Amino acid sequence: MIIYFSATGNSKYVASKVAEATKDFIKPITDITDRITLQQGESLGIVIPTYFYWVPSVVSDFLENTEIECEENTYIYCIATCGGTSGQASQMVGKLLEKKGKRVNAYFDIVMPDNWTPMFDANNTDEIAKVIKKEKPQIEKIVGHIQRKESGKFAKHTLPFVIAKLISLFYEPSRKTSHLHVENQCIGCGKCMSDCPVKAIEIQDGKPVWVKDKCTMCLGCLHKCPTFAIQYGKNTKKHGQYVHPEVNGGK
Repeated sequence: MIIYFSATGNSKYVASKVAEATKDFIKPITDITDRITLQQGESLGIVIPTYFYWVPSVVSDFLENTEIECEENTYIYCIATCGGTSGQASQMVGKLLEKKGKRVNAYFDIVMPDNWTPMFDANNTDEIAKVIKKEKPQIEKIVGHIQRKESGKFAKHTLPFVIAKLISLFYEPSRKTSHLHVENQCIGCGKCMSDCPVKAIEIQDGKPVWVKDKCTMCLGCLHKCPTFAIQYGKNTKKHGQYVHPEVNGGK
């Protein structure tokens, strides 16, 4: 089994390609209630995005609250997708699972287009295409390690723990939904509400309203809005939208 979290398709794409090569199946963590049960000999893959060099809150909450039933020698691996560096994202998954008595055998990361558009520009399609072109050989190398069930820290784009931890402190204030707003071109379709992984959005009087003070800030509502009506701060409008071109709907 390969479980994943993906707002714009990067992590889903990786999970899908690894599953295809290893003859496994994928499942989003948002579709799992409270328990994962692995059969004898089955591996567990965890594919996540990197947020502020750390683990997204929706992933950490999931791992803390979900029971994992498996054999003691189950092969577990984690792949962190990232825009430039994975910081300590995959390693933090390992620490969360250690609290449950589970051991992550292998850590990987893979560079993909950065979708944090409050800072990065998603309009440069040529640059995005270059990054996407490099995904296949990265995935093939990771698949080889997984098929051989090799153990080790194979992530190549990490940062020292102290630096990653320092940057991760900016994640909590960034999660405030007060950063998000809706522009007049909103058509009230409700896609943002149905896609939100933490149910932070409701449609009221035909417009989305954030009903929680914080969300996981995946920006899925922004990137998948059909009229690009949802914005975060002042920069996202000029930086455009992004979903992985080979993943339908991004999620």
